[in-house]
Amino acid sequence: QVQLVESGGGLVQPGGSLRLSCAASGRTRVVYAMGWFRQAPGKEREFVAAISWNYDTMYADSVKGRFTISRDNGKNTVYLQMNSLKPEDTAVYYCAARPGGVRREETDFDAWGQGTQVTVSS
Repeated sequence: QVQLVESGGGLVQPGGSLRLSCAASGRTRVVYAMGWFRQAPGKEREFVAAISWNYDTMYADSVKGRFTISRDNGKNTVYLQMNSLKPEDTAVYYCAARPGGVRREETDFDAWGQGTQVTVSS
């Protein structure tokens, strides 16, 4: 199993930027795809972005052109650069991992972090 720890959340004004990080430990020799999901108050958790071991990426339509997912395999870390943030991006952001290629369904991921709060407000 792999353990995931997110960091980088916080309060930002609309139009601002944040970069989230997710550090993986444990069975990191297994080839994992990594993903970001988010859950806003009163809503279900939704897919944000995912990246494969060899850098194939996938994004939700709501974040395309504003968010960028990347990874540093040497550091076992995945990042989510969030630009042009909107109030509707406010949510708890979760990092997730799965063996194999990228997917967008929550049920395809078998390791999860504890989440980090992102609040976009003036």
